[in-house]
Amino acid sequence: MRMSTWIRQHLAALRALLVLTVITGIVYPAVVLGVSQIPGLKDKADGSLLTRDGKLVGSSLIGQAFTDGKGNALVQYFQTRPSNSAPADGSIPDGYDPTNTSFGNMGPESVVDTLDATDPKKDKLSLLSTVCSRSQAVGQLEGVDGSRPYCTSGGVGAVLAVMGDRDSHGLVTHPTQVISVNETCSTDVKNPAKPFQDAYEGVKVECAKRGEDYSAGQIVPIRGDASSDTPVPTDAVTASGSGLDPQISPEYAAIQVARVARARNVSTDQIRALVDAHRSGRVLGFMGEPTVDVVELNYDLDSKYPFKG
Repeated sequence: MRMSTWIRQHLAALRALLVLTVITGIVYPAVVLGVSQIPGLKDKADGSLLTRDGKLVGSSLIGQAFTDGKGNALVQYFQTRPSNSAPADGSIPDGYDPTNTSFGNMGPESVVDTLDATDPKKDKLSLLSTVCSRSQAVGQLEGVDGSRPYCTSGGVGAVLAVMGDRDSHGLVTHPTQVISVNETCSTDVKNPAKPFQDAYEGVKVECAKRGEDYSAGQIVPIRGDASSDTPVPTDAVTASGSGLDPQISPEYAAIQVARVARARNVSTDQIRALVDAHRSGRVLGFMGEPTVDVVELNYDLDSKYPFKG
C-alpha cells in the first residue's frame, strides 16, 4: 500500500526534526562544553571568576564600584570609570548592576541642564555638566587639576542663553538679556552666588531661575581658560556603552597611583609596577587602546599590599 504524499512529507519532516534536534541540541552543545573545559580555556568559560578565602568576590570581565555605601570612593582602591548601569530604586548608587546594563543616550549637544522648579535633587544634568562635575570630583580626589574647557569653577557647563533680535541666520545680533542656564543664584545675602561670567557683549549675565524655559535664547557655550590637555582623562568622566567595563586607561590609572600608595603605606614604584602587570595592549596590536583591568588590579592589591586603615 502506497503512502499518500501528505504522510511522506510529514514523516520526512519528523526525521529532519529528530536529526537536527540531536545535532544542534545535544552533539553541538556537548562539543562546545568539552572544548570549553580544555586547560587554558576553562577559567574564561566559567566566567573568569575571582575568589578569596573560598568566597566569590567578582569577575575580571565585569566592572564593579569600589565605593562605600554612600557612593564615596574608597581611597585604598583604584576607581573604575563611571557606570550608567543602575537600578531605578537607587539601591546601587554607582551603577555596575549586571542585570540592568544601559547607556546614557546623550550626545555632544546635551549642554543645558533641566533645573527642577522645587527640588534640586530632581535636576537632570546635561552631558556637559555631568562631565564637568565628574572631572571636578576626580581632580579633588587625586590632587590634580580637574578643570576642563566649557566648565565653570562650580562644576557645571559654562553655557549662556542669549536673548535678543536675530539676523536671517538665527543669530542674536543685539543681546538684551543673557542667562547662565546651568547656574542658580544663592539667596544668601552674605555670600551671594555669581554667574561664571560677569557680562556678555556688554550685557550683564544673570543666573538661571528654576523651572524657567530658556529655549528661546541662542545657546552659547563658553570655552573659558582651562587647558584642553587636562590630567583627568575622558574615561574618568564618561560611562561605557555597557556600563560594566572593568578596564580603565593607563592614564586614568596613573593619576591614582599616589593616592593608593599613600593609603596602603607603600611606595609609588610598588603600585606602579602592579599597574604595569595588569596592563594590556591593543588587541592584535592595532585594535582599541591599551587598558588596565581595575578588578584584577584591586584584587592583587589586597593580596600583596593589604589595607590597614
